[in-house]
Amino acid sequence: MELDLKKLGEVVSIVEDKKGGDISLLDLRKISMVSDYCLIVTGNTTTQVKAITNHLEEKLPEIGIPVIHLEGLPAAKWVLMDCGGDLVIHVMTPDQREFYKLEHLWKDAEAIVSETRHC
Repeated sequence: MELDLKKLGEVVSIVEDKKGGDISLLDLRKISMVSDYCLIVTGNTTTQVKAITNHLEEKLPEIGIPVIHLEGLPAAKWVLMDCGGDLVIHVMTPDQREFYKLEHLWKDAEAIVSETRHC
């Protein structure tokens, strides 16, 4: 499956439906063989992390993006969704997001979240 900016924009919209915040969408195609894109999202509470995750799990297949593997439930402090190598989604509480600083891990990645909002 090839993800384009339109489809990535749909993913961001799904997250925004449940008020996911501090959304970072990173293009990893030039720097990683593991995944093409990485979406990092903050949910203010574990309840919100679960709501965002459940919404993604329901809506992604409807737009043609499979959810291959899901980790981090029921604790819901940090949920990882593997969408088949094309997209990895991290939904995290603020304390987990601050502690792990995933954006620093991928500091050489191009941030494209602002582009997807114009799709």
